[in-house]
Amino acid sequence: MDPVLDQVPTIDATAFKTVLGRFASGVTVITALDEGEPIGFACQSFASLSIDPPLVSFFPARTSSTWPRIREVGRFCVNILADDQTDMCRQLGRPGPDKFTGVEWTRSGNGSPLLTGAMASIDCYLYDEVDGGDHTIVIARVTGLTEHSEARPLLFYRAAFNRLGEQ
Repeated sequence: MDPVLDQVPTIDATAFKTVLGRFASGVTVITALDEGEPIGFACQSFASLSIDPPLVSFFPARTSSTWPRIREVGRFCVNILADDQTDMCRQLGRPGPDKFTGVEWTRSGNGSPLLTGAMASIDCYLYDEVDGGDHTIVIARVTGLTEHSEARPLLFYRAAFNRLGEQ
């Protein structure tokens, strides 16, 4: 037992979500092709990790049914969403089959779905995974970068989608 950890107070889950919800983040969709079928999930827990080597990270929930399928493929595309892609994000963020019905996409450089209208895309392959409590910490090696538009980003703040103000 660690005497310091024994003294750490219990943190209320609602308070945790409320306080951490004050941190605005961009919104991405992680996509791959599994036997020719597009698969993916919405993910606002995404960050750059390292320039040398070029690494990014994201944090899927352990309950995700899509991440294990993408893990098996081993390569994927991180699509950075624009502020007009809220509906697409909601559609791809829900569980179940047929999430890609009506979603336009092309193939990225590594063959993964690149969502039409995404601001930018990052092709990756799985580099490592680390335990992150009720989430998995995924570390991905970047193999390709594409900037698609100067659109404004879709943001997630206080448990809701938001947009940047006028500049």
